[in-house]
Amino acid sequence: MAANRVAMEEDITESVTLMVDSVASSPMTPKTVVVKEDETHHPYAFHVSGPRNVASPNWRDLISSSWKDPNYKRTVMACFIQAAYLLELDRQENRNEQNALAPKWWIPFKYKLSQTLIDERDGSIFGAVLEWDRAAAMADLVVIRPSGAPKAVLALRGTILKSLTMRRDIEDDLRFLAWESLKGSVRFNVALEALQSVATRYGSSNVCVVGHSLGAGFALQVGKALAKEGLFVDAHLFNPPSISVAMSLRNISEKAGVAWKRLMSMLPPKNEPLIPNSNEGQVSLGNVSSGFRNWVPSFYGSNQKSTVDLRKWVPHLYVNDSDYICCHYTDQDGVTEKREMNNKENNGPIVNANSQAAAKLFVMSKGKQNFHEAHGLEQWWSDNLELQSAIHSSRLISQQLKSLYSIK
Repeated sequence: MAANRVAMEEDITESVTLMVDSVASSPMTPKTVVVKEDETHHPYAFHVSGPRNVASPNWRDLISSSWKDPNYKRTVMACFIQAAYLLELDRQENRNEQNALAPKWWIPFKYKLSQTLIDERDGSIFGAVLEWDRAAAMADLVVIRPSGAPKAVLALRGTILKSLTMRRDIEDDLRFLAWESLKGSVRFNVALEALQSVATRYGSSNVCVVGHSLGAGFALQVGKALAKEGLFVDAHLFNPPSISVAMSLRNISEKAGVAWKRLMSMLPPKNEPLIPNSNEGQVSLGNVSSGFRNWVPSFYGSNQKSTVDLRKWVPHLYVNDSDYICCHYTDQDGVTEKREMNNKENNGPIVNANSQAAAKLFVMSKGKQNFHEAHGLEQWWSDNLELQSAIHSSRLISQQLKSLYSIK
């Protein structure tokens, strides 16, 4: 009897031990649950920080496409850029297919990753090509691509201040600051090649290029490079950089040229007029005239085709008045005084009829904001977003587009 009791106690002890070991090794241990919770509530998870009122495409989009709504399109494009940021963060933090954050930012909109853009200098991911996922759409009864939805999107991220990629990001930031151009960067060539590839495959009207901050600078310049070849892709640029030493020096040169022209106009005329009446924009001052020839090629006729083509490419720029990196895009070029003189209460859009280059410039102004909030990407998919004005011409837009399309 005692022997039976001892054997029974040993069996019970062994069973309890096996049960404990089984629980300890199962996926439901407290440690595993904590990790899962951290991933689920990650601040960059789509359901945590993504847009709240944006539905996935469904059969209703075949009747009335959500992509025809500018707010919907802006929101989705901003999400694609966030995905480009997260592709690099996923790489740095060694996330795999099961716990990666980036895919959640394109899957709801029925897109798939077809290419990642790699910086060969450090192996970092600075962009991605996303293409319409027909199979995923068909699974939700979206039998054809909704009207307005691009077949392919090139998304380019901005600067990430983490040690693994910060050096190369800042190098390109300084490149733009010094030269107002990113063409010397390894990333420019990779991005341009990727954009050319999808534009050739799908047609430029079915392709979109998007970027934020430094990525918006790249997107603007590769988009213009493609426009020069006659391929005009849709472009959406968020918080594009507007500060550069080159721009400041050019502004000083332009002001000096205007001052000299005014001085010459006050002097008595001679046999050879100092300023030709037939072309008031030309100043006979050697280098100054050459500079104006580059900036305003349409005055001379030597680059008329380029100017005409340029009008066909109109990028969308989204800026915040409190963001000192992009706020200079709102500076008007000789039209503010005209508005005040004609109608002081007119708060509508201003269009400079004399400008040769234009962009759809959307400005958000919430009063004074800190830089982190004003420059952040997440503001562009927020529920309470209000774009208070939209203009088609500004001094900086005109300068950038003309300078990069002139023949030198």
